[in-house]
Amino acid sequence: MPVFENSVIELRQKKAAEALGSDGPLLLILSGEPLQKPGGLDQTYPFLPQPEYYWLSGSRRSGCVMAYEPGKGWTHFVRQADPAELLWEGVPEVPQGEDVSTLPAWLAARGDRPAALLGCAASLPGARLNNDPTLVASALDKLDRVRRIKDSAEIVLVGRAAAATAAAFRKAREIIKPGVTERQVQIELEAEMRRHGADGTSYGTIVGGGTHSAVLHFEPGQRRIAAGELVLVDAGAEVSEYAADVTRTFPAGDKFTPEQQAIYDIVLAGQAAGIALCRPGTEWHAVHAAAAAAMAEGLKDLGILKGSTDSLLETGAIALFFPHGVGHMLGLRVRDVGGRAPGRPEGRLCCGARPRVDMPLEDGFLMTVEPGLYFVPAMLDDAGRREQFRDSVAWGGLDRWRAVGGVRIEDDVLVSGLSPNVLTGMIPK
Repeated sequence: MPVFENSVIELRQKKAAEALGSDGPLLLILSGEPLQKPGGLDQTYPFLPQPEYYWLSGSRRSGCVMAYEPGKGWTHFVRQADPAELLWEGVPEVPQGEDVSTLPAWLAARGDRPAALLGCAASLPGARLNNDPTLVASALDKLDRVRRIKDSAEIVLVGRAAAATAAAFRKAREIIKPGVTERQVQIELEAEMRRHGADGTSYGTIVGGGTHSAVLHFEPGQRRIAAGELVLVDAGAEVSEYAADVTRTFPAGDKFTPEQQAIYDIVLAGQAAGIALCRPGTEWHAVHAAAAAAMAEGLKDLGILKGSTDSLLETGAIALFFPHGVGHMLGLRVRDVGGRAPGRPEGRLCCGARPRVDMPLEDGFLMTVEPGLYFVPAMLDDAGRREQFRDSVAWGGLDRWRAVGGVRIEDDVLVSGLSPNVLTGMIPK
């Protein structure tokens, strides 16, 4: 069954055509080809189509092309099933469209008209293509602007992914206890996602117990969770390539230690401050700064940081404990679109960190809000950082807090003119 109704696809194509304009180059968006595993003979990695192709066509079939001709619209060139595919994989879902073998003739009929190509030109054997690399970035930017605003069909899929993720976190909370391994938590959590309708995970599940919770992308292993530790779980289900992305931090036993609770409460306050600003017109850097300020205040109250909150943000001292951006765009896969407003330099810092998004929010943006505080030895024991922030950190009092590891709390937030809509709010925190 098609993932999206025809009316949804037609509206997307119309919006994309309006953004691309009627006097630009041809645009070819290739779905892509499966990538063979090294030494795998006929085995390939799981195929993921070019996201722009999937969004515009609703198809996840390899070897296809969406072609845009300014002033005339979209043509879908489709790879037909061959006997080998029918033998090994069964009858595929082939969308309606022109046979992709006719694409070279279609291009030849358009002469030397410049084209922008999203994908690998080697996937178009026999095609004569006047590809202009300078046009690709412009076309992609225009498509990104359209795709950033999620339509109702996309929100439905993310909602289904969020529901499966909620079930998975309920299961994780049940089984997290001293003696259970990080890998066991991962296995049960991911199985529960599938039991509740997920196709799989939207990224590699993170389960970190004790000091492993301070490793931002920790891969769970056979280490057993110990009494008195906290456990950070960062996981998300995927439905038809639409993702949820959630983090919760749990005590291994019935409750946090006083130190864990203190840090947890500060992160929770930081997340609340960030979510409250997820409204149209708000700069994403302002969301990051709000979360950072709330957490800097909390760390000052605990005697970990000192000085004015403004100086802790301006100098980047807070980034010793909050070293990553407050979140990213979400939707079609876990890292969806992102980017920055025109004219802004790449990699602009905010409070010492580098947010993945640098633009004002708009109605319909879907963002993660995931502040965290971490006690990372590699950062806290670095001589250069200790000298740089000698007046901002109570270095002599950090030993009490190191065993906490890290705390992160993350939700998926739909930006709305009325109020931020937390799609994962059903997951306790």
